[in-house]
Amino acid sequence: MSLSGKIVVSRKTSELIIILLFALVMGMGNRAMAGVDIACQRDASGKCKVSRGNCTPRRQSDDADGDIGSCEACDPGMVCDDRRSVSKISLPGLSLRTLFGLHDIRVGAAVATEPLLNDTLYRTTLAREFSMVTPKDALKFGSVHQYRDRYDFSEADVIVGFAEVYGMEVRGHTLVWEPAPSVSEQLPRNRLPGWLFEKNWAWEESINILRDHITTVVGRYRGRVKVWDVVNEAVAPDGSLRNTFWLRHIGPEYIEMAFRWAHEADPEAKLFYNDYDGEGLGQKSDSIYALLRELLQRGVPIHGVGLQLHVSTDNYPEPKDVAANIQRLSDLGLEVHITEMDVRIEGPATEEKLAEQARIYREMLEAGLSTRKFGAMVLWGFTDRYSWIPEYFNGSGNALIFDKSYRPKLAYNALLEELSE
Repeated sequence: MSLSGKIVVSRKTSELIIILLFALVMGMGNRAMAGVDIACQRDASGKCKVSRGNCTPRRQSDDADGDIGSCEACDPGMVCDDRRSVSKISLPGLSLRTLFGLHDIRVGAAVATEPLLNDTLYRTTLAREFSMVTPKDALKFGSVHQYRDRYDFSEADVIVGFAEVYGMEVRGHTLVWEPAPSVSEQLPRNRLPGWLFEKNWAWEESINILRDHITTVVGRYRGRVKVWDVVNEAVAPDGSLRNTFWLRHIGPEYIEMAFRWAHEADPEAKLFYNDYDGEGLGQKSDSIYALLRELLQRGVPIHGVGLQLHVSTDNYPEPKDVAANIQRLSDLGLEVHITEMDVRIEGPATEEKLAEQARIYREMLEAGLSTRKFGAMVLWGFTDRYSWIPEYFNGSGNALIFDKSYRPKLAYNALLEELSE
């Protein structure tokens, strides 16, 4: 049963999945540490193949851009690199996780359940490189609360369980959000559940629905999820409040209510406001700043702000403006996280565009490092194999720091270089 007495779907099933996943990843880690002999390399034609050991390669990638699929050998950490030799992933070792940790900053990625369960290299790379995970869809309203009287935490439990195995923090995403219609249409998992729209709820009914949802979800992961995106994307481009389901049914006070209920459910969790296109200086970021300042003045328990940073190589905020915005938010006493960063490329990923992408990643990290209240840099995924960008932005892609074959791109190296200076 949930804290509110509602039925929780598949709880025993999800706990069994966690146990099985625990055994799998621990075995994976043990093999990596054992130092299995080299087993993958490129042949003369550039194809990836097994060279030694009792191993089988991954199938050739079907990707339209012709990327070569990486090998999966006895040691799942072995992947081919562009020198037609072998790179061996070891846990622990030099990684983003190591270097961010030296700065006392978390580095994270949005995580999907399906590849976490089914893709060995996805699990290996995630555990090696990142110290924080954000469930990409598994904690959104439509995923956990698809029916009014039932909650389903099975997918979220898998991700939280994986994070606990590898000592990773979890950012809970997100408690209160209604996406824009275009997002709901193209990415249906983001939608609010249909039952919310089946009647015209009274004001008190709407309050009870939202309070029950927040109390149940936060309460289930009390002490386990350290950070929550409580309210997501409440501000419109012109600085007004977006016309969302919650604004229409409750009014602007829903924002304050949500933070107070989340704090009651887990007083130790850090509570964040999260938004896009407010990373630099301008009308929207000014309104977000004013909103947060007002909430703090009223004693609302809000501890941080998330800057999403979904940008492209052709359209991104000035790094100096991002740094100035982070500084003024920090001056309010708020911790600042980059929460959903990706840098999409329109058309072919040429060397010039990849270099520009790398520069943007590095300069945004540099902007964060300019203040002591910068606490995390989280990417919206980490490999182009599972990016949302091609599905939503026609003709664009290659937005993340590992390619579809898990090879690190220039952007990965740019982050390492910035952290090493």
